[in-house]
Amino acid sequence: MKFLISLHINPAVMDALTDEEKAAIGHGHGEFIEALKASGELITTQALVDPTQAAVVTVRNGQPVVTDGPFLEAKEYLGGFYLIDCEDKERAIALAALIPDTAIEGLGVEVRQVMFADGHLEA
Repeated sequence: MKFLISLHINPAVMDALTDEEKAAIGHGHGEFIEALKASGELITTQALVDPTQAAVVTVRNGQPVVTDGPFLEAKEYLGGFYLIDCEDKERAIALAALIPDTAIEGLGVEVRQVMFADGHLEA
C-alpha cells in the first residue's frame, strides 16, 4: 500500500528553534531516509521551497492567470513529503512517528493513503 506522509511547517515555530535544534531535525530526516531506503519502503521524498516563491495558476475566460505567493493564506504550509510503500496504515503511522517533526509542537505530520496512481485506483 502506498502512503503520502506530508510535512506541514509553521515558519514561526521553525524561527523559534535554535540552530542546533534545526540541525537535529535535518539529521533526523537523513536517518529516516536511510532507514526507509534500507527497508525498501521509500519511493521518493521531496522538500518544497517556501510558499512565498510559489505561483498560483487559474484559468479565467480561457486565459491563464498567474499570481505570486501561496494559494491559501495560512500560517502553516506544505514543506515536503515522503511517498512510501508499506504493508498497511499502522506501519505508515509507525514510520511517520519516527520523523523528528512529530516531537515539535506546532509542526504537523500527516499520513494519507494514496488512492490513485499511474492510472490505477488503489484504495
